[in-house]
Amino acid sequence: MTTELLERARAAFAARSWQDAYDDLRRARLTASLEPTDLQRLATAAYLTGHDAESTDAWSQAHHAWHERGDAERAVRCAFWLGFALVQRGEMAQGGGWLARAARMVQQHELDTVERGYLLVPEGLMAIGAGEPATALERFAQADSLARRFGDRDLAALGTLGQGEALLRMGRMAEGLRLFDEAMVAVTAGETSPMISGLVYCAVIDGCQHVFDLRRAREWTAALDRWCDQQPGLVPYRGQCLVHRAQVLQLRGKWAEAIAEVERARERLSDPPHPAVGMAHYQLGELQRLRGELPRAEAAYRQAHAAGREPQPGMALLRLAEGRAETAAAAIESALDAAGDRMSRAQLLPAYAEIMLAVGRLDRARAAADELVELVEAGGATMLGAFASQTRGALLLAGGDARAALGPLRAALDAWQELDAPYEAAQVRVLLAGACRQLGDRDRAELECDAARDTFEQLGAAPALAQLDRLLADDSLDVTEPSGSSGRGRLVTGRERQVLRLVAAGRTNRAIASELTISEKTVERHLGNIFTKLGVSNRTAATAHAYEHGLL
Repeated sequence: MTTELLERARAAFAARSWQDAYDDLRRARLTASLEPTDLQRLATAAYLTGHDAESTDAWSQAHHAWHERGDAERAVRCAFWLGFALVQRGEMAQGGGWLARAARMVQQHELDTVERGYLLVPEGLMAIGAGEPATALERFAQADSLARRFGDRDLAALGTLGQGEALLRMGRMAEGLRLFDEAMVAVTAGETSPMISGLVYCAVIDGCQHVFDLRRAREWTAALDRWCDQQPGLVPYRGQCLVHRAQVLQLRGKWAEAIAEVERARERLSDPPHPAVGMAHYQLGELQRLRGELPRAEAAYRQAHAAGREPQPGMALLRLAEGRAETAAAAIESALDAAGDRMSRAQLLPAYAEIMLAVGRLDRARAAADELVELVEAGGATMLGAFASQTRGALLLAGGDARAALGPLRAALDAWQELDAPYEAAQVRVLLAGACRQLGDRDRAELECDAARDTFEQLGAAPALAQLDRLLADDSLDVTEPSGSSGRGRLVTGRERQVLRLVAAGRTNRAIASELTISEKTVERHLGNIFTKLGVSNRTAATAHAYEHGLL
């Protein structure tokens, strides 16, 4: 019976059916002692199916079994994986102890093996955590050299990944991203083991998100999704994959789908708790903030912080949305001061510039814009360029130079549209409307406001809609009415006037939506706004009012 279970378990492991491999190896272990190689299989399968305690126990037993057989090299390898996994889960004391044991054994047995390279990986990660990317770059380069000397593809992928991350944190964007791509080539070609593949996938996507490389994040997230689908029972990376999918969906304006994905991620990563659950809480907070669900967003940010995820810049932007601009400014300045490298600063700079503009500290917003430009020139992605152009345009507009603001704002709009990021594009349209208003181009201002309103309504972006309504309440953006008309139509926007004309022509909501290329729900909202502004309660009364007061 044990032999049959082991054969079945080994076949399942080879086929990457991790849950079946785990179940059969666990049963076999109950009836007989497993060979060290089977204990390693059990440790791996347990880790990949979310059974962390069982994985730790199996790695420990495998380590002792190899040690008893006098195989120091394999004993060190098991100690490394055990320590590395514990550190990844946040159990620093135990993990550090096992890594120290592995290092001592390498020294004691004078091992000239690839394990020396593996032990450089946690040293590199510690250097990154300490804000010393140059030291990290050196450690990962040494690991990469040993990997190539001994022909170890897993270590080569880790070394390449680590060098890429260190370069990003040094502000050398183009070089770092090229190394990320190189690491991913090995993963997508199936050259690396499952544990290394999942780690590289998630680290690369997270790094791309941090430096706003939306294209790479989308591409590698789709690849991670396919990789997870090919492996039944996979747990730790599936949850992170859902978070990354939610990030991509948010940027594409599919907020309802993003919320569904991130809720699934929170559920999957919470039992048992996984370090990546903080990412899921934070992402949910971002979506709730954009939708105007501010108390719920704050709760999600606090959960993210409790799980080890820095709640900025989301929490500062939440304070800004609450009207607590000075509190937001203090929070984002503190976060930026604490950021130890260029990669961490890049994640904060767009929000920092937005908040500094809101509190009128144009010199600090200008410094942020200059730093964004430097990052773009160092090889930053299109998304960073869009933020840089948007910030430059907003600064010029705030300084009263509307004409000069048009160029960078239009460049930002083009970039956001190219990236298929509708919310960000709509935000730029609001700025463009303000610039056109200052220049007396009322028609263009109304067109930009109408386009922004349609996007915000479709997304359910309540705070952005409220901000736009405040802009439209300014008389300088109102539609001028014919002489002799009542004052009740003054706040009817250009888009609402289009809807009113089609209503007067007898068109249904569906027909209006089709002609204006908007949703029926948006048409209903426009009608509600029209009825309120005109002081009427139905389509017939609105049509009569429009004819009587010359609004058509």
